[in-house]
Amino acid sequence: MQACLNPMSHQPLHHKTDPAVLPDGAERLDIFMARANAQYYATHPLLSDFVTAPELSQVFGELIGAWAVAVWQSMGCPSPFIFAEAGPGRGTLMADALRLITRLVPDMADAARVHLVETSPLMRRTQADALHPYTTPLWHNRIEDLPAGPMILLANEFLDALPIRQFEHSPAAGWQERYVANGAFHTVPCSTPSLPDGRTFEDTVVVELCEPALAIARSLGQRFTHSPGAALFLDYGHFSQLTGDSLQALRKGQPTPPLDTPGEADLTAHVDFTAFAAAARKAGAKVCGAVTQGAFLCALGLMERTEQLARKAHPEAAVALRQAADRLAAPERMGHLFRVMALTSPSLPTPPAL
Repeated sequence: MQACLNPMSHQPLHHKTDPAVLPDGAERLDIFMARANAQYYATHPLLSDFVTAPELSQVFGELIGAWAVAVWQSMGCPSPFIFAEAGPGRGTLMADALRLITRLVPDMADAARVHLVETSPLMRRTQADALHPYTTPLWHNRIEDLPAGPMILLANEFLDALPIRQFEHSPAAGWQERYVANGAFHTVPCSTPSLPDGRTFEDTVVVELCEPALAIARSLGQRFTHSPGAALFLDYGHFSQLTGDSLQALRKGQPTPPLDTPGEADLTAHVDFTAFAAAARKAGAKVCGAVTQGAFLCALGLMERTEQLARKAHPEAAVALRQAADRLAAPERMGHLFRVMALTSPSLPTPPAL
């Protein structure tokens, strides 16, 4: 939910519209969502309306750091290499990962050149403070702007905040695309939507399309065909099925109607990992996953590391550590809602836990 890519930089798919049916000031949903989220992240306290996995437990970032170590070693220990994160929030995940890497694999820490994909000046300042003990990062507005070379990219709750288009179907009206005006949806006739995996939608009422996510998948796929690398995405979403309308908003920590207060709420939508994987694979990447977050973290040692810390902690802190691990992995909590997928160079082995 910390996505700070500038989605307006991507060219939208061509479609036909009839402006006469739209109220003045109407915006296509993805344009509305991009504008609203840009304002929200530029003006609101960091992560004030939600809590992300790195903020729940230091173990999350440590496990991701251990995952990155294994990937770096499988790449032949390149030095230097790009160690990047998209949507870094407060910088907690990268700081926890770098702490572990610095302690256990100092050669990797020396080789890492840390780059962050972030547009919010507010967040950049906080990230700089969090990473000050380890490095001075360089910032970019888009994943596509990351420099060339071997790369490991991390992205936790990044794709879900990228803007989506929505299409709805009815027997009477056929396919129509949703626009936003005056706090309500308005529709315009359009052609049948399509996704890179070839799914058809005859029986589907609402279809969502996230063009910026597909552009990222294609860009990384092309990059990894000629430069060694891996990208890890953890996000809530779906795989092998469509969920219909998943647009949602949080304001002051509570669900709120997504169109009501643009710029005052965090807007997100479920990630379509099927379409994301298909776009990446078509561009040349190897796709690993998606698996549930619970399975991924437990395979990396979530419970063992949590118990190691809990045995040395104050009783209240130990309880908090165990509760955080349960929240991250339990099927009824984040464990099944969140999915994990990696894109890698075709020559690399499958990364751990995928």
